[in-house]
Amino acid sequence: MPTVEVGDLKDDDFLLDVREDDEWQAGHAAGALHIPISEFVARYGELTEAAPQDGRINVICRSGGRSAQVTMYLVQQGIDAVNVAGGMQHWEAAGRPVVTDAGGPGFVV
Repeated sequence: MPTVEVGDLKDDDFLLDVREDDEWQAGHAAGALHIPISEFVARYGELTEAAPQDGRINVICRSGGRSAQVTMYLVQQGIDAVNVAGGMQHWEAAGRPVVTDAGGPGFVV
């Protein structure tokens, strides 16, 4: 499984958050694209439109399980994708910003 550590991500790296809506609303990484895993197949086109054509897709969830499933699917499609180790729990623990849609401070549920 291709994996990246939170500390190795740059601020402008493309991030796909596959957590469910309630988790996203509580807090997420600013600039991330949100497509819940439960809607991923139906909304796959949104990813192909938003993702950089020649860049890597960094997939994140709460702890790394759901994002691993999506990462494997993307890799099977020939897409350069990696799972963010430890997910949003590690993101928050590393001191990376977690925000709400309104731009205020958020938290990981």
